[in-house]
Amino acid sequence: MALTYAAAGVNYDRLDAFKRACQVAARTTIGNLAAHGYREPESTRGESAYLIESENDYLAHVEEGLGTKNLIADAMATLTGQCFYDAIAIDTVATIVNDLITCGALPISVAMHAGVGDSEWFADETRAKKLAEGFAEGCRRAGCVWGGGETPTLKGIIEPHAIVLAGSAVGRIAPKDNRIYGDVQDGDAIIFLASSGVQTNGLTLCRKLAELVDGGYLAKLSDGRSYGEALLDASVIYVDFVRRCQQASLPLHYVAHVTGHGWRKLMRLSESFVYRIEDVRPPQPVFDFIAEHAKLDAQEMYGTFNMGVGFAAFVPQEAAAATVKAATDGGYSAWVAGRVVKQGDRKAVEISPLGITYDEASLQLR
Repeated sequence: MALTYAAAGVNYDRLDAFKRACQVAARTTIGNLAAHGYREPESTRGESAYLIESENDYLAHVEEGLGTKNLIADAMATLTGQCFYDAIAIDTVATIVNDLITCGALPISVAMHAGVGDSEWFADETRAKKLAEGFAEGCRRAGCVWGGGETPTLKGIIEPHAIVLAGSAVGRIAPKDNRIYGDVQDGDAIIFLASSGVQTNGLTLCRKLAELVDGGYLAKLSDGRSYGEALLDASVIYVDFVRRCQQASLPLHYVAHVTGHGWRKLMRLSESFVYRIEDVRPPQPVFDFIAEHAKLDAQEMYGTFNMGVGFAAFVPQEAAAATVKAATDGGYSAWVAGRVVKQGDRKAVEISPLGITYDEASLQLR
């Protein structure tokens, strides 16, 4: 039997229904912005970052959590004696700032939330030091300041041996023309930027799989690395890509942080388009391992994991080559992966080389 993400304990239908309910309740508070001299721009709710608008700029805010990836670091520390918390900290920053930049905001300040079940978690000085150093390194890669945070001890809520890592960020769009509106057009090119691997989504399934395969996290991939080592590769931070595009006045019609929901996230916009992917690059070996041992077909894999693509940009065809160059000049691996097609009211993601289609009903975020 296949080990799907829902079977592993994460049901996106349940989560997305709660998110939609929160959006309805949150809209009742919009009137409070006026007292501060701000207003809410249209179409910000349901996006990865929340915007408020003044006469001269936009401020953006994001709250994000790492998920359960640090439990893999804990398991690998037991198995190998190696501490991976510097990479885990970079992951935490990445999952925050990569959402923030989807509106065009560059991060100014990031805060850490590190909740533990027992304050003795911090008694491991090596682990605590690597967590702090890695978070600072993530902020340096994102070009922002680490502004503070919170370290609550939540006995009875969090397991004594565990830590819950999350955080928030504030960013700014200035000039206001740098805002990414989501004004996708028929014929736009779809630019893919490579991931480092799994990054920060699908880890609950990955952890469950380690319980089922011979060797667990030490099982070998086709490239000779261990499963656990590959899962713990630090996420790519894509802030510099957006910054370079803005500096070059490249028209980013829309960008997407490819995390939960896999490639279905390409159709996050409300408008009806078909996102046709025509150049599919081979994903990292860790994805082949997961597919084989979890008995997941391509439809399930590309609808759950990033499959080697961590970020996507939608730009006019005439700007495609320059956008790829901006990415590669920044050290990213990037390519033109496909195009946007208008087909009436149809909304879908088509991965043409693999014969995979995701229709609108498979992604309900608003």
